Amino acid sequence: MMSGRGSQIRMSALVMGACLLLVLGLTIPAVPADVKQETAGGAGAQLAAGYGELAYVLPAVGSYSLPPLGMAGNGRVLDESGAAQDLHSLFAGKYVLLSFMYSSCQEVNGCPLSAHVLYKIKAALQQDAGLAEKLRLISLSFDPEHDTPEVMRLYAENFRYAGAQGDWRFLTTAAQTELRPLLTAYRQEIQREITVNGGQADTYAHLLRVFLVDPQRRIRNIYSVGFLHPDVLLNDVRTLLQEQQQAGSRLPPLRQGKEADLLALAHNPPLGLPPAPEAFKALTEDKIQLGRKLFFDRRLSINNTFSCAMCHIPEQGFTSNEMATAVGVEGRSVRRNSPSLYNVGYASRLFHDGRDSKLEEQIWQPLMARNEMANPSVGYVLDKIRAIPDYQGWFETAFAGQGVSMQTLGEALAAYERTLLSADSAFDRWYYGKDAQALGEDAQQGFRLFTGKARCSTCHTLNEQAALFTDNQLHNTGVGYRESMGIHPAKQRVSLAPGVTVEVDQSIIESVGETPAPDLGLYEITLNPADRWKYRTAGLRNIALTAPYMHNGSFATLEEVIRFYNQGGIKNATLSPLIQPLNLSDTEVGYLLAFLNALTGSNVEMLAADALAAPVGDPVSTVPDGGKLQ
Repeated sequence: MMSGRGSQIRMSALVMGACLLLVLGLTIPAVPADVKQETAGGAGAQLAAGYGELAYVLPAVGSYSLPPLGMAGNGRVLDESGAAQDLHSLFAGKYVLLSFMYSSCQEVNGCPLSAHVLYKIKAALQQDAGLAEKLRLISLSFDPEHDTPEVMRLYAENFRYAGAQGDWRFLTTAAQTELRPLLTAYRQEIQREITVNGGQADTYAHLLRVFLVDPQRRIRNIYSVGFLHPDVLLNDVRTLLQEQQQAGSRLPPLRQGKEADLLALAHNPPLGLPPAPEAFKALTEDKIQLGRKLFFDRRLSINNTFSCAMCHIPEQGFTSNEMATAVGVEGRSVRRNSPSLYNVGYASRLFHDGRDSKLEEQIWQPLMARNEMANPSVGYVLDKIRAIPDYQGWFETAFAGQGVSMQTLGEALAAYERTLLSADSAFDRWYYGKDAQALGEDAQQGFRLFTGKARCSTCHTLNEQAALFTDNQLHNTGVGYRESMGIHPAKQRVSLAPGVTVEVDQSIIESVGETPAPDLGLYEITLNPADRWKYRTAGLRNIALTAPYMHNGSFATLEEVIRFYNQGGIKNATLSPLIQPLNLSDTEVGYLLAFLNALTGSNVEMLAADALAAPVGDPVSTVPDGGKLQ
């Protein structure tokens, strides 16, 4: 018989099991009256999508891919009998859905949600013996002091009604010392809340995450609350099974990082870019490597979960291809699209509204913005970095004895961003390199339109020596005006997943969506009415990689952008006089599109591979040996 905390855990597990059975419409075992009352008291919480029917149609199995995200971590665990084993040995060459939980969790959209989703999956496996043989479910407790093997065995009893098919293991660890490496390996953040009475842990604050692992122990997807639905998980598992059947034992290779010589790149910009400015010449290897580490470090956000690279994703053109407007820490909405960072070192106006002119100063706005990285003050950021062991000595090495400060932090991040130079495109080799075969005929026709009839080069400038394809000025094209006036088409294309979109009635979007925050562009900086809805001219290099487009990500494709300008933008009182109808034919639109697609630099894969080699907030070396960053 259990007592004290143990009986409380068993009671919570029973509550969870009862809730799940209610949702599934199955027979419910007897629940004590006090437990029923406690359960009813929490009924006001809005249930996550995973408890109900999926609100959209899933893409067909095998119609999409799930690239490996990294290797699944290993560590010592205890099974339900108390036997110690390696976690990897329990994967047993199967596909695995792994969730971290604790048995007394009563947050309805926390551990009970993951248990419900896995329960539904196990129930579905009763009709698919082939899948049941290949899939294992694992629930691993992060409360080893109280979730003993005996408690986990009792906890598992609440889910036996799902049937015999399917393999669901309930694990714990011997102590926090064995749990911690597992949490670190899976980047599972846990905060333990301690009571005054007796010093026991009553609750844990944690981000709900479920990991899909393939037989090669590669993480293929990570699900949070918004995407944790049994239909989604089963669709992904079946997609991986089909992939394996088609490719035999071969699976997509794990993305591997490879460091590049970023200093050499900054000192010798690729073909088509202007000569290195003075700021580039002052760069050093130490400053670049320090800035690179900071750029990818999630610990620079208020809750250690969000880095610069999570809005400026290297393999997505240093922007985010999957969101029209950015999402900051804890899912907070940002009203503008993440601008690409390619060649940002040449920019004299930063942000879509041009509010800053120096990279060293610009970095503080996302660090401090509540809807981005949410730090409360400059001092908070600096003190936090000073307390992180793996930054000890790095600033002093990079900045001749100076420690971390507002200036050195800004200079370090700016140093890395200045190395993100990309050119030597097919256009550059044709136009600046004089290689007549480098550019196709359609793209050549597009360039003639670009500098002629279409008048694109009026704002997206170039000369005979180099091209940044931007005048670094701000213009009103009508996009901001249209948004402010609420002028929308009857239907909008909505992205459900990468490469999966549907057309949705605007009325439905307005009924469930939040009204966008007002955005008047440069006017918000100058308060000059003539500056309403003016936004910075984007550079066009690598433009094919950086969808969606415009300051609010309102255009999903380059063709949409071209057709918008072809119609003359959106008329309004302060529309730029440079915006006029172009009268381009469909064929000419195609030529322009071919030209824009020819502006992708030859080194984009190198820059993405270098980024993948960067640490992501991991504790690595402390003071570098010999005064050089490692």
